[in-house]
Amino acid sequence: MRRFARIFLSVLPFVYMVFIWILSSLPADAVIRFSFYDRIIKESLHLIEFAILYGLFAVALAANGRLTKKGNLIAAAISALYGAIDEIHQSFVPYRSADIFDFVKDITGILILYVLTVRGYFAPEKRGIGRLYGFLEKYAAPR
Repeated sequence: MRRFARIFLSVLPFVYMVFIWILSSLPADAVIRFSFYDRIIKESLHLIEFAILYGLFAVALAANGRLTKKGNLIAAAISALYGAIDEIHQSFVPYRSADIFDFVKDITGILILYVLTVRGYFAPEKRGIGRLYGFLEKYAAPR
């Protein structure tokens, strides 16, 4: 069961990257009656979409016993790079465009979760999200 959990958690960030790519490939947003709420939801998704990607990379590292300060920073950098690639990709999709402000929102979401991870996991006493990473490291990491 440990091995399955470790493999599943290791593959999950890449599955999520494919999911992001597919969603970014959709040519036009659906028209929704409540455009104000639709806009708020879509704009806030930028804050969490790539934070989730970074979080999945951190979870994968923790599940393999490899969540270090350097690995954590690399996970954040890969997530940010994929955010940039996603914006460039959208510039080639009909009715979509690349937007630097969307990229800034992506980075902001990543940075918020990065800070929570550093303060929670790498603190002398794990707290908050650090407890989740610690649990995964204890449960799924190879012994």
